[in-house]
Amino acid sequence: MLIRRHMGKRTGRARGFTLVEVLTVTLIIGILAAAAIPLAHNAFQREKEIELRRALRLLRTALDDHKKFVEDNKIEVDEDTYGYPETLELLVRGIEYKDKKNKTKVAKFLRRIPRDPITASLDWGLRSYQDKLGSRSWGGQNIWDVYCDSDKKALDGTYYRDW
Repeated sequence: MLIRRHMGKRTGRARGFTLVEVLTVTLIIGILAAAAIPLAHNAFQREKEIELRRALRLLRTALDDHKKFVEDNKIEVDEDTYGYPETLELLVRGIEYKDKKNKTKVAKFLRRIPRDPITASLDWGLRSYQDKLGSRSWGGQNIWDVYCDSDKKALDGTYYRDW
């Protein structure tokens, strides 16, 4: 009988968390998450900027390679182009030329046109050799330079279109 009475009584505290403990932990997690979100956004934006730099370098190198190839191989092109391609697609399609053995070959300068990571499109801002310095409208004669066609600011405060 003595054993039964002792078994029926509760001797310890109930297990689990109090409301104050749950609210405290929730508040701490909320503060940490609020601090981490801007850091994650900056890291994501920095990755896009690195990708943009790579794409611009790739396109500009292909434009320069095209011009050098035209000059070195004495390929006839329209005078208005100054040896620069008329479209970005021409860098992918390539230039047909004859090698030293008089065989017809195609020189390609890009595998594909890279996507602009900021605007998420294949449309790039274009400048021709004849355009005025700083012009935002393309004359259409050739492609001398490319730029990001976004009005957004980078993490360093500059505009992507000025890169």
